[in-house]
Amino acid sequence: MENPSSSFSSFQSYFRALAQTPARLARRAPSVSSSYEELSRVKGRSGSAMQRSLRWYDLVGLGIGGMVGSGVFVTTGRASRLYAGPAIVISYAIAGLCALLSAFCYTEFAVHMPVAGGAFSYLRITFGEFAAFLTGANLIMEYVISNAAVARGFTSYLSAAIGVSTAKWRFTVGGLPEGFNEIDLVAAAVVLILTLIICYSTRESSVLNIILTALHILFIVFVILMGFWRGDWNNFTRPGNPNHPSGFFPYGPSGVFNGAAMVYLSYIGYDAVSTLAEEVRNPVKDIPIGVTGSVIVVTFLYCLMAASMSKLLPYDMIDVEAPFSAAFSGRSDGCEWVSRVVGVGASFGILTSLLVAMLGQARYMCVIGRSSMVPAWFARVHPKTCTPVNASAFLGIFTAAIALFTDLNILLNLISIGTLFVFYMVANAVIYRRYVDIGTTKPWPTLSFLCSLSLTSILFTLSWHFATSGSSKSFLLGLCVGIASAISFVFRYMVPQVRKPEFWGVPFMPWLPSISIFLNIFLLGSLDGPSYVRFGFFSALAVLVYVLYSVHASFDAEAEGSLGEKNGEMMRESVESEEPSYRV
Repeated sequence: MENPSSSFSSFQSYFRALAQTPARLARRAPSVSSSYEELSRVKGRSGSAMQRSLRWYDLVGLGIGGMVGSGVFVTTGRASRLYAGPAIVISYAIAGLCALLSAFCYTEFAVHMPVAGGAFSYLRITFGEFAAFLTGANLIMEYVISNAAVARGFTSYLSAAIGVSTAKWRFTVGGLPEGFNEIDLVAAAVVLILTLIICYSTRESSVLNIILTALHILFIVFVILMGFWRGDWNNFTRPGNPNHPSGFFPYGPSGVFNGAAMVYLSYIGYDAVSTLAEEVRNPVKDIPIGVTGSVIVVTFLYCLMAASMSKLLPYDMIDVEAPFSAAFSGRSDGCEWVSRVVGVGASFGILTSLLVAMLGQARYMCVIGRSSMVPAWFARVHPKTCTPVNASAFLGIFTAAIALFTDLNILLNLISIGTLFVFYMVANAVIYRRYVDIGTTKPWPTLSFLCSLSLTSILFTLSWHFATSGSSKSFLLGLCVGIASAISFVFRYMVPQVRKPEFWGVPFMPWLPSISIFLNIFLLGSLDGPSYVRFGFFSALAVLVYVLYSVHASFDAEAEGSLGEKNGEMMRESVESEEPSYRV
């Protein structure tokens, strides 16, 4: 029953609340929480607690399962054929390093504050409520859309694996608009089954993920071994068409980095592991091993897969859509059956990436519900299953409905901009929290450094993509790198750290997060126009929801006392001694 003083108790109350929107925005949008608040009162809004049942090997399995999905089976061929050539192996190593830097930033937050909110909670305690809601809403929307697209992709891979046309799994309904009339019951059923599993138990979900991931890795190892066995080392330096550039670096260093920007999208998925921090038995030990370990293992697998594919075919003969399947399907040495094995392995990869992503999206929604920016119904944790059942069921049904009707002819790299933007924000947040103590230190030196670094990174990215090749382009790129290095050096030695992690922190502060910021901006600059249009649309929708609902709901929650006073004077993060600790 609504509180009589609630902004939503009647139409009159709501219209009065709307009239006060500017004042409420000024109060709530920049308001920051504290890690103590997130670990106590905010966490308590879910009622029952999530069960701490996951260990480091569960997190490694979930991280691998979340990353090694269908993306690598597409991006590898495209990046090799169009950009890097055989040097795609180095592109994957560079992308893996970039992913590891972002993983370091996530790990520092997750160890310090093991809650289910992931990046949403990290940004809420650093940059305030509005920044957290904007990024969280974008993440949930992209999770839902990408999961629906991947679920429909599962039907295609399954069809290829068993030799049945995809059209036989789908049927067309007359009267529905084009693009919404192909009904895919398999995709919807897969999403609903996984929803039931994640609602039932996180531990059982992890066990299922480990089984599927192990099977998937077996298929990957098989493909790698077949590639090295049947391939030719000359393909690393000799193109199929002698008129095309030759050598291990056919397109030079720029091609290697452009290839890294494309294949980096195959690493997206480890961030969902941080949303499981609240269910980890020993956060201090398990989270660093789980997050960083999964990135390292996946990087090793990706490099071997890229080398195997480059050995099978000259780079200019690789199929950009289905490189591994096509590499075997057209062979005359009796290896056509391997393409079906690839389809089976990709199907397992899709299931694991779906499972991990659906675990992550439910926990994001749960913690946003705890913060009162969406109805508290989403925050409820079931006392028997110890899982966020309401959030899991709602988003699962929503995803299944989209996958059932909508022909999403998009790939993961077209909807990853929101995730890359969050990686960028988390790297900024790590630096900000290390050097700024609200109410004690001035934030302007740190904010100036972060803004200058971002601006320099943007200039570097624009020069890389639009400046004409030659000495002027090299000068611009070198100038940007020099400026970024100089301002990082000055900041490192002029501004002291005010907070150092008690258990685990990003090493070489602020250098590694600064490199992460630089690389994430560079990767964002490599995405296409539709990605930015989609991001702008989702962001505008999130702002509208925040202005019309979320800011008033959180204002009511603060007035009722379920949210604390979170302005700078009332909640100082410097009181670290009052925060719960998670020791080994």
